[in-house]
Amino acid sequence: MIYFHSFRASSPLVLDIVQDIRALNDEAMRAHTYRQKTGQVIIGGGLIKHHICNANLMKNGANFSVFVNTACEFDGSDSGARPDEAVSWGKIHIDADPVKVYCEASIVLPIIVAESFAKYHFENQQKQ
Repeated sequence: MIYFHSFRASSPLVLDIVQDIRALNDEAMRAHTYRQKTGQVIIGGGLIKHHICNANLMKNGANFSVFVNTACEFDGSDSGARPDEAVSWGKIHIDADPVKVYCEASIVLPIIVAESFAKYHFENQQKQ
């Protein structure tokens, strides 16, 4: 479909992987410059996990990290890599307390969101 969308000169669809990687890495570098913390919640794995972790490498590692996928490390894939491997590469900060959740994302993501954000949203509404 990307191929077919590229026929029109007026097509707004532009995929530039280098520009995307640069933008992601620039965000991490800005956080490093201003001494801000970064976190990563990575649902699934593969190329996306690789690029997000590499961006945090640019700032000496993410301060918070949650990986959610079903991949195991025995196959040698980046998806299956545990957080301690990312710590050894500097992709997760050595002082971080990373978590890997071995579960299918559609099952566990609603629970993570509910416990992380929705819970506090509704508590704050009740206080007002």
